[in-house]
Amino acid sequence: MSGTIQGLRPKATGVNKGGVNAGPRLDRLPISRFHKRLFALIGLGMFFDGFDIYIAATILGATFRSGFSTLGENAAFVSSTFLGMTLGSLLTGFIGDRYGRRVTYQFNLMLFGGASILSAFAPNMTVLIVLRFFMGVGLGAENVVGYSTMTEFVPAAVRGRWLGYVAVLVVTGLPVSALLGWLLVPYLGWRMMFALGGIGGLLVWWARKSMPESPRWLESAGRTEEAEALVSRIEAEAAEGRPLAPVAPTLPAAPARSVGVLLQAPLLSRMVLGIICLIVVNTLIYGFITWLPTFFAKQGLSIATSFGYSLIMAVGAPIGSLIGALVVDRLGRRVSIISAGLVSIVFGCIYPFVSDPILLPLTGLALTIPIYVLVAVLFGVYIPELFPTEVRLRASGICNTFGRGATVLTPFIVVPLFTAYGVGGVLALMVGLLVLMIVTVLALGVEPNGRSLEQMAETTPAMRHS
Repeated sequence: MSGTIQGLRPKATGVNKGGVNAGPRLDRLPISRFHKRLFALIGLGMFFDGFDIYIAATILGATFRSGFSTLGENAAFVSSTFLGMTLGSLLTGFIGDRYGRRVTYQFNLMLFGGASILSAFAPNMTVLIVLRFFMGVGLGAENVVGYSTMTEFVPAAVRGRWLGYVAVLVVTGLPVSALLGWLLVPYLGWRMMFALGGIGGLLVWWARKSMPESPRWLESAGRTEEAEALVSRIEAEAAEGRPLAPVAPTLPAAPARSVGVLLQAPLLSRMVLGIICLIVVNTLIYGFITWLPTFFAKQGLSIATSFGYSLIMAVGAPIGSLIGALVVDRLGRRVSIISAGLVSIVFGCIYPFVSDPILLPLTGLALTIPIYVLVAVLFGVYIPELFPTEVRLRASGICNTFGRGATVLTPFIVVPLFTAYGVGGVLALMVGLLVLMIVTVLALGVEPNGRSLEQMAETTPAMRHS
């Protein structure tokens, strides 16, 4: 990655002279080297975030079969992850809106990278569970700030696609961790997985020192000179010496917003929508996908076979997220979410009745793909778009806090369901949650497709079904 984001040319063609007006100025820019560099820096950090999250799917089966952990300790490990992520999501929302997006970049990467390396040397499962909590704090922070920051830079016309691409990088951590687990864990042990994730995270921590602050946030915080200088440099790089499109009329300055505005219309209904959707999608991932190797191992499959099955199904993660990225700007957010939810329900009802060794992973793949369409659209695109810049990270952080918090309890629901009813019992829970999500999106969902973040902040009733 040559050059840094600060190294932009100092003057732009077609710069707006009537005030900062950061949002409309950024929205009319073409995708440039600046956007691609920003995408690479955010995306790489998010990839290792995903890799570290999905490590649980590759190592818990191995720790269980080797006697290092029990099924109950595996549940505690997963819950400690989400307890940490719940705290990290909440804290980063308030810190990021108060002190800026950059403050959280380095801290969360350093925290989960360092804790991951220490986990490679954990002497017992108790120590590993404690370290996993600290990893979770960093992971929860990264997820909130990464998507929200990218949202504030990408032009509205292609915002869904590029945020979907970030989600593709995040969920690529699932098949990569599954593949490395299949190749390495049987021979080098599960500790190698933590070492790889930690080293990668710390390398990105070093590379991301060049990232800029969000101009939208700088303007909302009253730091207009910094916002103007940064937007001008971004315009210069995007223009490449050519005239830029005209700037939309300057929007009225947004009033200062406290977190209390999230409890008032119209943002309260968006908070309810975001909380329910993230509870559902987190439970789909961490109540089913993450537990697959453990389910397979409990059913008597070898470590190699369970990892092989999980790897086939894990390929659906980037495929589904890529589909989500490609369709979300064309179909709109609401249609994409509802369609993927319905397809997930269909395959979720079929999966428990499949036992053929060839059809089982293929049916699982068909189920995994629409689940990760939902991951891309909900995590990467929809939730950060719903809220004004002044409270975006706090709102996203609170929604993620409820989503992650629900998954703290998920293992203690999943294990009894699986013990009593097998995988069919687990999937019955998932299907019920998908129905709840679809009803909520139909009732409360607004459509941000093609609208600027500033327009979304000034909601009208017409936005609901358009």
